[in-house]
Amino acid sequence: MINQVVSINRKKYAVGLFWQPVGAGFVARNYARNLSRTVDKKLNLYTEYRAMVGLGARRMGHKSGMLSIAAEVMEALAEYTSFLSVFAAGKNFVLVAVRNGVILEDKLFDTEAAARKAYTKLSQIPDWGVLIAPGAWGMPRAIERNLGDIVSGNSRSNLHTISRFGAGMMSVLMIVLFGVLLLWAFRDQIGQMMAPRPQMANVDPEIVAEYKRQVEEKNKELDTQFEIEKPVPPAPIVMPYEALPNPVARAEQCYQAIGFLMQPIVGWNQVFAECGETHASVEIRRGFGTLGEFYDVATELMPGAFVTEVSENLLKVRAKLPQIPTVASQDERDAETIVRDITTKFQAIDTDFESEIVVDTLTNGVETATLNIVEVAASSKMVPMQFMQIFEDFGGVYMTGCTWDASSRTWNYEVIIYAK
Repeated sequence: MINQVVSINRKKYAVGLFWQPVGAGFVARNYARNLSRTVDKKLNLYTEYRAMVGLGARRMGHKSGMLSIAAEVMEALAEYTSFLSVFAAGKNFVLVAVRNGVILEDKLFDTEAAARKAYTKLSQIPDWGVLIAPGAWGMPRAIERNLGDIVSGNSRSNLHTISRFGAGMMSVLMIVLFGVLLLWAFRDQIGQMMAPRPQMANVDPEIVAEYKRQVEEKNKELDTQFEIEKPVPPAPIVMPYEALPNPVARAEQCYQAIGFLMQPIVGWNQVFAECGETHASVEIRRGFGTLGEFYDVATELMPGAFVTEVSENLLKVRAKLPQIPTVASQDERDAETIVRDITTKFQAIDTDFESEIVVDTLTNGVETATLNIVEVAASSKMVPMQFMQIFEDFGGVYMTGCTWDASSRTWNYEVIIYAK
């Protein structure tokens, strides 16, 4: 295996970490130590990032203090909870896949063929928030990003040694040194304390008893004051269908957000627009206009939007979506029945679609719960409000995202239904 280290902007980053979520109430270092003993004892480095730990090893080229490239990519793509990305890094390729905020894949490939094979396999999973791949690959819906442009080095995902031996030895030495200095500073007082003192011949027994009583009461106060708090029980598992936006309101939100970002600007062409869970974005390619002209017009037409200059000829404009009131909603049918009824709906309007039943697992570190989810993907000429009317007879409906392709003038929709 090649060293899982990549150099970006003259700084080395760790790749190929073994990632696992950390349960509530667990200390990251202790969890990493136990995990390394179970998986591979040679995994002797760890980092903590967003309720996850990533394990690395010196044999893979990792070093203490090195940042994780997967965490850096997550920071740069913070608006997406799920994404699949491959970046060219010199002669190598970095693959980072994140699903529902959890890192699934974090690996460095030394050949383009191996990286492309891994990307193709993972791309078969539906509902990626965004797909990123080299432009030469010609992957559907994928955009190309430069790893050096998005890495900032501010993710605070530094690797640390799992073992506490070195830190423990340093603590012991510091305590010993402090004790020696303390003895030297108070040598006179200690000498006086150690000198023999005259014994009191006659002590009133009542005074002795009162003194002992006061000492015992003080000890009880100290015991109460410094009593170790009992572990707080984990928070109950919150099911995602307990807070879903109204499907029609969600569709209107995405339609209006994309319309807000797709306003015509002379000399610039809108290529692709997307509405995710928290942000809407649009890619705009230069025709004959200039950057100055774009900013002059965009400032008036799209106040509050954030512009990223991917290149001098390609811009990405992003806007945050407003909050929508939510309600609890879940379909009463089982997943197989929902798929059959959805098929009937799409057959009635003669529209192709894809569906899949997936089982998701949630945990609070102690308890686990499973979710039966029906995932639906389709392309249509219908606007979001019209398309979501297909699902008006279903409960637990959530449109995770939709995209607008300006060249084909087609909408692509991704919808999930929470089943019993």
